[in-house]
Amino acid sequence: MQTEALCDARIVESWQVNAAAWTRAVRNRDIESRRLVTDPAIIDAVMSYAPHSVLDIGCGEGWLIRALASSGMRLIGLDVVPALIENARAAGGGEFHVASYDDIAGGAIRIVTDVVVCNFSLIGKESVEALLRVIPSLLTPQGSFIVQTLHPLVACGPQPYQDGWREGSWDGFSAEFTSPAPWYFRTLGSWLELLRQHDLRVLELREPLHPLTGLPASAIFIADVMR
Repeated sequence: MQTEALCDARIVESWQVNAAAWTRAVRNRDIESRRLVTDPAIIDAVMSYAPHSVLDIGCGEGWLIRALASSGMRLIGLDVVPALIENARAAGGGEFHVASYDDIAGGAIRIVTDVVVCNFSLIGKESVEALLRVIPSLLTPQGSFIVQTLHPLVACGPQPYQDGWREGSWDGFSAEFTSPAPWYFRTLGSWLELLRQHDLRVLELREPLHPLTGLPASAIFIADVMR
């Protein structure tokens, strides 16, 4: 596998290339697991903590912000891909800004909210670790950090159950999608340790089940800052 920097660059490049296709797929509700399970699961996770403000890091075309827009809370979305932010701004619902994980980790973003959410947006390794170092500084004193990701036991497939880079795939998506990004696989234990190392205490681990397979469609970690 390539170097960390090259893998991160390929992730960003993939989302830049596929921004239009992704926007159409999300807005047409083409992705079954999102429609049936993971979209309502992340909305419920955020709303269960009754926040007054939410920061969505890796917001894509802004669907989660729009889904929360009727709540009256302050909503901010960040993404590294300008085309996705343009699409999000056009659809409305909140504030949207172009920002990379390096920007956020470097202190360029000085927004403090009740909930910071990363919905299937923690794909890399070192870039994710750098981002997590600053998450506590983005939360109010009673704030919560919510991560939804592929469930490690299901996403592992036939490969060994150990951390490491894996090649991506657009299997199940339309032919519009090209240049799949690599992604960094973490075991369930590694996710828990990653959060602990960055002063984040896990309050809940939710495992929403796919109604057709009976298997976890995702893992949702809900954490606060260790005091």
